[in-house]
Amino acid sequence: MKYAYYPGCSLHSTGDEFDRSLLAVCERLGVELVEVEKWLCCGSSAAHGVSRLMSIALPMANLALLPKMGLDEVVVPCASCFSKFKIAQHNVKTDKKLRRDVVEAIHKDCNIEAKVIHPLSMFVEEPLLLKIPALIKRNLSGLKVVCYYGCLLTRPHEVTQFDIAENPETMDKVLSAAGIATLDWSHKTICCGASFSLSKPDIAVNLSHNIIQDARSAGADAIAVACPMCHSNLDTRQDDMEKEYGIHPQMPVLYFTQLMGYSFGLSSEELLINKHLTDAESILEKVSRHALVKKQEIKI
Repeated sequence: MKYAYYPGCSLHSTGDEFDRSLLAVCERLGVELVEVEKWLCCGSSAAHGVSRLMSIALPMANLALLPKMGLDEVVVPCASCFSKFKIAQHNVKTDKKLRRDVVEAIHKDCNIEAKVIHPLSMFVEEPLLLKIPALIKRNLSGLKVVCYYGCLLTRPHEVTQFDIAENPETMDKVLSAAGIATLDWSHKTICCGASFSLSKPDIAVNLSHNIIQDARSAGADAIAVACPMCHSNLDTRQDDMEKEYGIHPQMPVLYFTQLMGYSFGLSSEELLINKHLTDAESILEKVSRHALVKKQEIKI
């Protein structure tokens, strides 16, 4: 299986754990991701505040690079990039004048037929979902995780067409296939406030705190995420939560691909789990060590 791969700015900088773990997991699953040559920033964080045309043209300029690769499917892991790609495609499909303006801006035809895929949508389909259990090397059945989808993957549903907007289950199914127990909870698609990180950080702290508190109430040992901005917000703001609310949450936040990779036997260093500000290694080591002890006791 071979796909074009658009990492976006985050996965080549602050979210490189997502990039590293995704590529490692795909390698084990027999999926080849070919990075798009000369890709551009899709403008997800700022372009829409400057120019609507620019916010549509940047993602479409990236999609216009696919025919040269001989590929018509592109994997876009960053939820913000994924959202912008899907919105751009939707808009040029439904607005002929905008489409002409975009073609004039990028000097290329709009690739409206390209298929934009989030890794979760790729992993949840056969045959990949059926391959996952056979790759398990560590028993993480004792780890209880809540899956946090955030607000960009599922909304607006008519545009992203990802899972069920109100109650997505794709990540739950993928992690369950990797032998990881997932819990039901109420905040799986509630916004974490990442877009307020610079302008109104107090709001971001409050929203992120609410999410972590709900995860704790559900009995979670860790939160699994699929977005670099969500990860940054939930992982790095826990010291601020302690200052505001008096208690440090100590809630590990991991990319779902890191959990898959750890289940597959990859090390924390290979998956960059040791890079997180909130310790995530301890709970993973504890759970896998406990499972090993139980296995030895059963043999005795």
